[in-house]
Amino acid sequence: MTFRIANLRASAAAAACLALLAVGMPSVTAAPGTDEQGYVDSTARCTTPKVAVTYGSTATSRVAICMSPGGQYEYRGVRISDGAKLILAATRSDDGAYVASNDGIDYTVTAKTLVVSAGTRVIRDETWVDFHGPASSQAPAAPATTTSSAPLGPPLPAEEGGG
Repeated sequence: MTFRIANLRASAAAAACLALLAVGMPSVTAAPGTDEQGYVDSTARCTTPKVAVTYGSTATSRVAICMSPGGQYEYRGVRISDGAKLILAATRSDDGAYVASNDGIDYTVTAKTLVVSAGTRVIRDETWVDFHGPASSQAPAAPATTTSSAPLGPPLPAEEGGG
């Protein structure tokens, strides 16, 4: 009987250790590498001659705000779960936030959060889990960029669906 109790205790301890190990393991959908242009192999990356003004990821999205040599802004976002991409013209507000709009939905990027809203209704308000950029900046707002109607390709390697 003592042997059984010892086995049960050992099994319970092993299960507890495995559970702790699983919690401490990195996510399979961890963010890809970064450089000064954004996330490597991701839509959330600026291409030359544009430069990244800020970029980051939340639990569900990766976003880069790019600026062209002419001072125009572009929102480049990707949904982590399925690699869906969104590239839009963006503007910079007086308070330093970047805003992109698509079919009545606004995507607002601040140094603290990504807010997705429809009018005054907030759909998602997500805190950054990874953020690169100034906490705030006082540069003047620039005019919006033009967007292309060309279809976007499949997800890039760093955007293959997560879960």
